[in-house]
Amino acid sequence: MPSGYGRHRYRSGRRWYLPIPSVLYDLPWWLPLRLLVPAGLVALLGFGVVVSGAGREQPSRAGSNPPVTTAAISPRPSAPPDASAPPATPAPAPAPGGSPAAGGAGVSRSPRSVSCAGALVAAMNVEQRAGQVVMVGVPVTDPLSAVDVVRQSRLGGVFLAGRSTGSADALRGALRAVQEAALRDVGVAVHIAVDQEGGKVQTLRGPGFGEIPSAVEQGGWDTATLRRRTGDWARELAGAGVTLDLAPVADTVAAGTARDNPPIGAFDRQFGATADAVGADTQTVITAMQDSGLLATAKHFPGLGRVRHNTDTSAGAVDGAADAADPNLAPFRTAVAAGTAAVMMSLARYPRLDPREPAVFSRPIVTDLLRGQLGFGGMVVSDDLGAAVAVQSVPVGERAVRFVAAGGDLVLSVRRADAGPMTGALAAEARRVPAFARRLTEAATAVLASKERLGMLDCPAAPPEPPAAR
Repeated sequence: MPSGYGRHRYRSGRRWYLPIPSVLYDLPWWLPLRLLVPAGLVALLGFGVVVSGAGREQPSRAGSNPPVTTAAISPRPSAPPDASAPPATPAPAPAPGGSPAAGGAGVSRSPRSVSCAGALVAAMNVEQRAGQVVMVGVPVTDPLSAVDVVRQSRLGGVFLAGRSTGSADALRGALRAVQEAALRDVGVAVHIAVDQEGGKVQTLRGPGFGEIPSAVEQGGWDTATLRRRTGDWARELAGAGVTLDLAPVADTVAAGTARDNPPIGAFDRQFGATADAVGADTQTVITAMQDSGLLATAKHFPGLGRVRHNTDTSAGAVDGAADAADPNLAPFRTAVAAGTAAVMMSLARYPRLDPREPAVFSRPIVTDLLRGQLGFGGMVVSDDLGAAVAVQSVPVGERAVRFVAAGGDLVLSVRRADAGPMTGALAAEARRVPAFARRLTEAATAVLASKERLGMLDCPAAPPEPPAAR
């Protein structure tokens, strides 16, 4: 060891070993400490500067991908290799149909869907776009029958028609298979819709699905009870793989007129006898439903509460009082403000709004009134354009074309056989009329945007925001 190293000094019984020249030990004992303190401060300052510089060199990622509030769902299977966008979060065990798991966080009120849905639609050909705007019925007792018709017509949705006492577990397995087939054959998950209002209109009643009272009875509950019980029913549907409930009914049936109102009042489908009461409950139901991961549909715009015939069985349903200032529009306005994913169009006629066409085929009602005056920007769904007597005078394919031309987005037919004629007519009209082709693109985008609200699309993450200028 070199000379002058290795000596020891003691202080208060402590032994110091310092590898420094011996001459420094002749200095006062406290001097080394006074030298070490400034050195330590300099080292600390230098470390802070390095860390601060590193933070400026790489902009923080916080806020670069703003969170998108979607339903809490299990990621669905990866899209096929030719899909236009990679899965956002691939996983081997999806929830059925990309539907929300029970207790999900809810449906986005402001989805980052326009660019994603638009990009997916832009990559589709006209037949694929036509398919996305059509939803046909399949027996709820045989949901797997949807696989073939979805593949053949590249459909955007299926409606579970009829009534079932089957279990939620059995339905979940069947709908998972339907969604897997849709992803394989079409590249996009399908909407699975039901009529689950309550009372006499309840498609699913088997184990795992609670019994739902009529809307008249629900209308007598306090808001907290209605919200809680609606959330429970919605989570049951979402957990089974249903994505879209064709409910709630936003029609107002005046006191003392229910028996004279076959489609709504005769079945106790209304929440109340005043527009204010109906609007309040409609808002509660829509919010609770969509907070539970199930898309809602306010129906039947602009209202069936005054008609004296049922459009399912008659072509004579007319509301001669409804106009643009009708107080019975208030529940629909409330539904729009609540963020309802969809609004269903009535098949009745409203001569003071449109003297020529029923609401479902009326541009003044769909586009000017619902879109324009009420400000609805979601998905417009038709009532049944298949078996309903109200539209039987119009050829099947033309029904779909006229609805989309009026401003509608998702054509509903309870008849599976209508899939081919409807999608074929839509594609043919789009090839023939450029303006209709643009309208078809808008409709397909609206349908896909509604699916993105539930996380049903494979959308790339938003690109990071550029760092702020310094």
